[in-house]
Amino acid sequence: MTIKLGFVIAEFNRDLTFQMELLGEEHAKFLGAQVVDKILVPGVYDMPLAIKKLCQRSDIDAVVTMGIVIEGATKHDEIVVQHAARKIIDLSLEYNKPVTLGIAGPGMTRMEAHERVDYAKRAVEAAVKLVQRL
Repeated sequence: MTIKLGFVIAEFNRDLTFQMELLGEEHAKFLGAQVVDKILVPGVYDMPLAIKKLCQRSDIDAVVTMGIVIEGATKHDEIVVQHAARKIIDLSLEYNKPVTLGIAGPGMTRMEAHERVDYAKRAVEAAVKLVQRL
């Protein structure tokens, strides 16, 4: 059985999330999984509705999120990641499907974010493992 994945990718910091997308696709292929659909959203905070749409589909076994949240002058980055992560967990439980957290941040510099684009691979791997084990 081929595991079918949906990706939700933030456009904010797109130069970095594009790298995440490519790494995620490559790793999915390496693991024998298939990326069935991808939805680009403006930012990490905007992910939940797209995640929900993918979770509702019977042809998707798990959803992988990919985003970068860089530290700003305020605590905005912390609020964005906390609320997105909480809702991601809620959607996973509501739809009984893995939704993995491939979001780097908060509290990172741009350089630190660049070093963490491989979070996409970890999120893909977690999605595949969860589908296999559940």
